[in-house]
Amino acid sequence: MTELRDRLQKALADRYTIERELGAGGMATVYLAQDLKHDRPVAIKVLRPDLVASLGRDRFLAEIRVTARLVHPHILPLLESGDADGLLFYSMPYIAGETLRDRLRREQMLPVGEAVSLAIDVASALAYANGEGVVHRDIKPENILLAEGKPLVADFGIAHALSAAGGDRMTKTGLAIGTPTYMSPEQSQGKDVDGRSDQYSLGSVLYEMLAGEPPYTGATPQVVISKRMTDPIPSVRRIREPVPPWVDTALTRALAKEPVDRFATLSEFAGSLAPSEDEKLTYSGATETQPPRSLGWLPMVLGLVAVVAASLLWLGSGRNAAGAADTSVSRVAVFPFTVLGSDDVRYLGEGMVDLLSTALDGAGNWR
Repeated sequence: MTELRDRLQKALADRYTIERELGAGGMATVYLAQDLKHDRPVAIKVLRPDLVASLGRDRFLAEIRVTARLVHPHILPLLESGDADGLLFYSMPYIAGETLRDRLRREQMLPVGEAVSLAIDVASALAYANGEGVVHRDIKPENILLAEGKPLVADFGIAHALSAAGGDRMTKTGLAIGTPTYMSPEQSQGKDVDGRSDQYSLGSVLYEMLAGEPPYTGATPQVVISKRMTDPIPSVRRIREPVPPWVDTALTRALAKEPVDRFATLSEFAGSLAPSEDEKLTYSGATETQPPRSLGWLPMVLGLVAVVAASLLWLGSGRNAAGAADTSVSRVAVFPFTVLGSDDVRYLGEGMVDLLSTALDGAGNWR
């Protein structure tokens, strides 16, 4: 990797200073660099040299230029792309935050509301790009950056450019474009894809944010793909019951095995994740914790207990004062009270037993 870095630095010395490697994947290596002209940090992604040999260089750069025209608040913009000493590269703003993958490694699950909100924002970015004729093809937690809690979709159109430039040659090299865990069934079969493939991938990501794992898992990519093709679509509410029913319904449709059974667009998918007014009222009414009942009766009950205890004490002390010869002991059992109120006042049942028992113990021959 040092050789690749040195080669890239030499080719881009007039524009960038390469500082360090940020990460490496199956197709590219990412470096943190300083943009000398604008004095800002950037991330430069360089395709593997052996991969470049399988690409149509000019076609790839042409497709990247299409991606560079995408402007959306939830899309990480492309700053520059080109050929540097035979290395195909592109640069993006450097985001100091974390990826969604980092967040999931740390927390495993996200709060339901936050997960749905992130998915809606990403869906809006994908819907916009699909409208511009660009399909992402590699939506996964690693490609969703979190900047101040807001998502930015990275590598937009890169997989599209690789597919367009590589064609059958990519298949022959054994390099799959996309990630098996989140790849739509049609993409895993090498078929033509459209925005409904991105919808499937986003549905898989949302499922993982809610359930702590993707909808289909396995020891190998082949096992995952096989489950995706044959197993029923899993309900996220079986794993996490607080997920609203309409979110579960939307996910089930987005994860349909056939594109025709999914939402027609990502905008429709995003809209289905937000409840209608009727759904909101029905669901909140069914699950909302009932407010504590008024405790206005509490002083009256405690006062009654105090009166009973005082009466017993007076009766006992009166009998003793009269010098009653009968020294037999009357035993009274005090059982726990049933409190017909909310959980907030159930402790009073035991408290009243203690209060009455103590009072009886001091009331002459009462025990």
